[in-house]
Amino acid sequence: MIDVRVPDEQEGTKAVVRAWLKQPGDTVAVNDPLVELETDKVTQEVPSPAAGVLAEILLGTDAEAVPGAVLGRIDAEGGQAKPFVPSDVEATVREDDRPSTSLGTSGEAETRLSPSVRRALLQHDIDPARITGSGRNGRITREDVDRAVEGATVSHVDGGPKPIAQPRVAEANWQEIPHDRMRRAIADNMVRAVAEAPHVTALFEADFTAITAHKKALAAKGIKLSYTAYLLKAAAEAMAVAPAVNGRWADDRIVVSPTVDIGVGTALGDKGLVVPVVRDCGGASLEEIGARLDDLTARARAGKLERADVANGSFTISNHGVSGSLLAAPIILHQGQAAILGVGKLQKRVVVLSQGGADVIAIRPMAYVTLTIDHRVIDGHQTNAWLSRFVEIIEGWSEAQPKQ
Repeated sequence: MIDVRVPDEQEGTKAVVRAWLKQPGDTVAVNDPLVELETDKVTQEVPSPAAGVLAEILLGTDAEAVPGAVLGRIDAEGGQAKPFVPSDVEATVREDDRPSTSLGTSGEAETRLSPSVRRALLQHDIDPARITGSGRNGRITREDVDRAVEGATVSHVDGGPKPIAQPRVAEANWQEIPHDRMRRAIADNMVRAVAEAPHVTALFEADFTAITAHKKALAAKGIKLSYTAYLLKAAAEAMAVAPAVNGRWADDRIVVSPTVDIGVGTALGDKGLVVPVVRDCGGASLEEIGARLDDLTARARAGKLERADVANGSFTISNHGVSGSLLAAPIILHQGQAAILGVGKLQKRVVVLSQGGADVIAIRPMAYVTLTIDHRVIDGHQTNAWLSRFVEIIEGWSEAQPKQ
């Protein structure tokens, strides 16, 4: 027997089995997709490590999948498959968890429902007979339940048909949006990050005149770069004055990464947020950073990121200004990192400049920049030194460019 295991690479967050793509007895070839795993960031297919027959499934739908755990086994000899025997939670329904008769569900039908689906049906008082399952062999998935809740009515005429979802009495006019796995995982990570790391935020202001001019000059040559690409490069250069910003807290030491691998917060609309990582920003040119960033952003929004694309970042940038925000603080640290840069909306403002020994008033494209730190790792002096250097690079970009 050949074990099918959960990949060792994991971004410090829980993975669960989303769905099996093959069933015991199915013939599989090498690298055939066997099972989907889902975290708060990505959905990943685990391929078959060998050709043969899927002999047994050990972790069923909604089971937690820790790195290295055995998901199932492949029989390379093509022997007889064992039927999947779910865990106690999946195989049986405790009396206190069994749906009421108002669900119209028989015991036999109930065994086809995963624990998360059962909980959602009970929570919203939904009759599974009203839902057409989109899963394998017509199985009802959590996504099917979520769609049913979204389309449910919240009022009905006496004697008429019962609505699919019943609102709580105290919240009769409220819209209910059930949590999906990504939202729950994001919430868990945010709470843990705030609880474990003492957050402190420093605020500076940066003049983007030089960046805007450089960006325009490149565009005239057919090279299009986003402002975020400049932020990545400037952040990587600034690490020289405060290396601990590129590190993390460990129980007996501070660990500083040898490369500057920067995660970029990428919004997915109502689906949440992912943080793809641009590797080695210190050793890459501005144009290389821009190309890597564009590729990761496109794949993030298409749902095609791999687990490795979001793993092992050493620093994070939240360019929240792209959605109109001037200032956000504190921006919650990414798990396992010591600092996160926040950049607000680029906005023309009146500023006082010193020219030829005299003060003059000018209109410049300005943005607030913040550095939120884990105060266990970084002190105020290091924080301000890093931000000062970052702003210096942004404002004097023409002098920084010969390094490219």
